[in-house]
Amino acid sequence: MGIDHRVLILGATGRTGGCALTQLLERGVPVRAIVRSAARLPEGSVGNPLLEVVEADVLALPTEVLAEHLAGCDTVISCLGHTISVRGVLGPPHDLVGQAVRLVRDAVDTSQRKQSAAGQPAAPVRLILMSSVSVNQPERADARRGRGERAYMWGMRALVPPARDNQRAADFLVHEVGPADANLQWVIVRPDTLTEGAVAEYRVHEALVSSLFKPDSTRMSEVAHFMCELATDDATWKRWRSRMPVIVDAQPPA
Repeated sequence: MGIDHRVLILGATGRTGGCALTQLLERGVPVRAIVRSAARLPEGSVGNPLLEVVEADVLALPTEVLAEHLAGCDTVISCLGHTISVRGVLGPPHDLVGQAVRLVRDAVDTSQRKQSAAGQPAAPVRLILMSSVSVNQPERADARRGRGERAYMWGMRALVPPARDNQRAADFLVHEVGPADANLQWVIVRPDTLTEGAVAEYRVHEALVSSLFKPDSTRMSEVAHFMCELATDDATWKRWRSRMPVIVDAQPPA
């Protein structure tokens, strides 16, 4: 399975991104990771012959350079997010996720143009974006979200930059890239309250299954597992392409 895919991963030094990196390598999938510091990668991953590490600030990369790093990769996994601290939540960059998604889209377009100019077939690149259940689907597809929750989330997006950033990144993929883009396909993965723990049984749903005020839980390792399935299993990708699945534990942690 792994020999048919190569993944570019962003955010591999985070907890969920680190799980995704580790699981991809365990599956035998070649990975190129763009990170600010290789020292923060999961223990045991550095030195793995399947892993290529690029030390850089992804937002500082010119589009042409990111397009070069995309060479040979059929999938991008983004686990970028804001650090849970006062500085991480309120400090810049306020649009980390949105900037990264737009940069990936531009880099994919650049890479595809180069391949086409060289007479090489250019298959669409898959983008798997880790998001949150706080992000709305379009046209009120999340029927469980009542008026009170919608008002609460409107306030959060107005006052808390990460909430606004995640929603805008999703809106960009849904409305500006859309489901029929020739170069970029996408899935937005929405976990609920993130917890530690090994992969156990989990459920993937079309839409919300719980209230923001009575949340479910989702192990970070399970989010990583689902993203790896999307990256390596064509049937899973076809099932969820252009969707915003919600992933939750089948059973709450003890």
